[in-house]
Amino acid sequence: MWIQVRTMDGKRSAQVDNLSKLTKIEELRKKLEGPFEVPPNMQRLFFRGKQLEDGHTLFDYNVGLNEIVQLVIKTAIPATDSNNNGKPAQEEAKKSVEKESNDSFEKANGHVSNEDQVMEDVNNQAGTSKDKTIKSRYKKGEMVDAKDPRMGAWFEAKVMDISLTDENDPGSISYHVVFDGYEEDDVTTVPENSVRPVARTALMWDQISVGQVVMANYNPDEPDERGYWYDVKITKKYDGLTRNTRELYARLLLGTNTEDTVAQEFRLKFIDKEIFKIESPPDPSSSEEPSSSANGSSSPAKRQVKPDCSHCKDDPKKLCKHCACHKCGGKENPGDQLLCDECDLAYHIYCLTPPLTKIPEDDEWFCPLCKNDTSEVIHAGEKLRESKKKQKMASSNSTTNRDWGKGMACVGRTKICSIVPPNHFGPIPGVPVGSAWKFRVQVSEAGIHRPHVSGIHGRDGDGAYSIVLAGGYEDDLDYGDEFFYTGSGGRDLSGNKRTAEQSCDQTLTKMNRALAKNCAVPFNGKEGAVANNWKEGKAVRVVRSSKLAKHSKYAPADGNRYDGIYKVVKYWPEKGKSGFIVWRYLLRRDDETPAPWTKEGKKKIQELGLKMVYPEGYLEAQAKKEEEKKKQEKEKDQDKEAGKGKGKGKRKRDEDVDSPQKSPPTKKRSYKLPEKTKELLDADTANSKLWSEVTTGLHDYPTFIQKVEEAFTCICCQDVVCQPITTKCLHNICKSCLQRSFKAEVYCCPACRAELGKNYKLTMNTFLDAALNHLFPGYTKGR
Repeated sequence: MWIQVRTMDGKRSAQVDNLSKLTKIEELRKKLEGPFEVPPNMQRLFFRGKQLEDGHTLFDYNVGLNEIVQLVIKTAIPATDSNNNGKPAQEEAKKSVEKESNDSFEKANGHVSNEDQVMEDVNNQAGTSKDKTIKSRYKKGEMVDAKDPRMGAWFEAKVMDISLTDENDPGSISYHVVFDGYEEDDVTTVPENSVRPVARTALMWDQISVGQVVMANYNPDEPDERGYWYDVKITKKYDGLTRNTRELYARLLLGTNTEDTVAQEFRLKFIDKEIFKIESPPDPSSSEEPSSSANGSSSPAKRQVKPDCSHCKDDPKKLCKHCACHKCGGKENPGDQLLCDECDLAYHIYCLTPPLTKIPEDDEWFCPLCKNDTSEVIHAGEKLRESKKKQKMASSNSTTNRDWGKGMACVGRTKICSIVPPNHFGPIPGVPVGSAWKFRVQVSEAGIHRPHVSGIHGRDGDGAYSIVLAGGYEDDLDYGDEFFYTGSGGRDLSGNKRTAEQSCDQTLTKMNRALAKNCAVPFNGKEGAVANNWKEGKAVRVVRSSKLAKHSKYAPADGNRYDGIYKVVKYWPEKGKSGFIVWRYLLRRDDETPAPWTKEGKKKIQELGLKMVYPEGYLEAQAKKEEEKKKQEKEKDQDKEAGKGKGKGKRKRDEDVDSPQKSPPTKKRSYKLPEKTKELLDADTANSKLWSEVTTGLHDYPTFIQKVEEAFTCICCQDVVCQPITTKCLHNICKSCLQRSFKAEVYCCPACRAELGKNYKLTMNTFLDAALNHLFPGYTKGR
């Protein structure tokens, strides 16, 4: 196996091969020392957000084939500073910090110069004189209505201080207020026109008229719920026979000008004794004390605002697990409640398990739902713990020293076939007969046979979808168009063994039962059965492996090849060569495409341009391995021939090895689309530009299919478009995806955001649908 290692800046990268899943991280560091010229102790390796630590393997971090590991090169910190005559730079920085802290300590304890003290006294006297000249409408400590500059709503507030906005203008006053319910240190500065007396005069229905500016309660986000207090201008008034039928409409006033209203008109929800008169500001030149209605000392009722808790509406008698204790819901003893720093839920200290006797002194506290189990936290330097899944694997309990991590089945899939569901019977769209892959994991990625190792893929209640012929059983017989297949099981594979001798009878269960279900005859689990019309059975995709070559002339010379569709003719139990009962199956070919070993099949493969598919980076890794091998052999031969006077002959042989004869270049044949396919593509005039790009410069069938998949992928579901709709902006979207978008009231193209409109007709492009179904038959199943 091989992986890619790249620096964080992306400027340097290298491919590291000859690795195993059991390769230690420290061994990987040694391999990186050469390409990156960085010693192992200066390397930091990261994969998927985890730092790779020594003592662990690539398997522990799930590093797969050709995946990218990030390399961070540590920076060496110099121990001394040459400008300080060999003294450490840290000592100079420490002295500077100590000096600053000493100065701060002296100022805090009154150790300042006389000059600084005199200037401070002058400034204090000047500030006192300015306070005396300010003529404000309100006094410190007085309750007023203040407008929140962020929301535009009015809240009751307490005047904490008064200052001049402009020192040269005595009339420019700013008020420093604390809104009701906030801490005293949470001071907000507002201008004079954002402060006025507290509104306490509730207007009766007869006192409200159209065009009047009043204070009303409104919630912009949820109009039916209680919100905050705004200045509004009454626009409509409907007088019903009862209080419940009275309606009042208004517009928001967010600015100082009465004409500066919000355009949208809304209906006021709370109108009964909850429309307040806006009080006029007092005269600053008057020496009279503010009236009782202004300071709110004898107000009839305090204005209600939006509740902090939307569940209990701030009802003190109602239990609530959202704003009170999350365990008991009680609102008593707020001083004994702990607030979680993660979820902001409160808990009584006596409701916890185990209960606490006092509030902890820690800066942070987390509730039982948010607190991490310290036994599961991996601290720096600790060993990486295995997951429960890996602990159950046979390899974790095995005592063998065999390196099982070099197999390609261990690297895992790099992509998954999504064009059809896993339980798909029949051919895979876009994968023609004769397609070949170097490794079984690639066959799984293509969707032809999904298991990495197992020979049968199926479900015992549904049937078998595919099988692999690899010559694993001595009873297998291959005649090309039909073959005798042996079921699975009857072997002891404990200890992570891949294969073993037959040691017990096979049973018609699991995958054996699944393959029997493909036969067009009622299931018989005792004696088996024979189909009268075998072609009516369920299709089985068959893959032949090169491992079968020692038993069959129909197997490929290398890799794994898809040989088309076969059907189960019959199945029966019999005693095998091992002396144990095995289940036998007779499968016969039922595919229109000629078999790959025939003359017609080979011609078809040549026309389609089918070649062996290798994993990404495989050929480069093999070439590098061969180059290193030749280099080692060359150095070995040079050492052996040194001093023996045979340099000339050796150089001649080296030249022959280093410069092999080049074979004449083969001319690439261009792939020609079948007439039927071309007619279907030409019929889709709406996507003529896309089809032109797809069909330009074709050399083989797989490239053509890959281009079609990329060009006609739905941007929403990232699959080939199903029931395609070609929008007016010429983008192709699945009908179901566009319906979901319209249901969410998004009436634009998901690809380019062009406006389609609410009444846009979702008309399917039948020409594109016919072309895609021709190229990918059955791809819409399960969608």
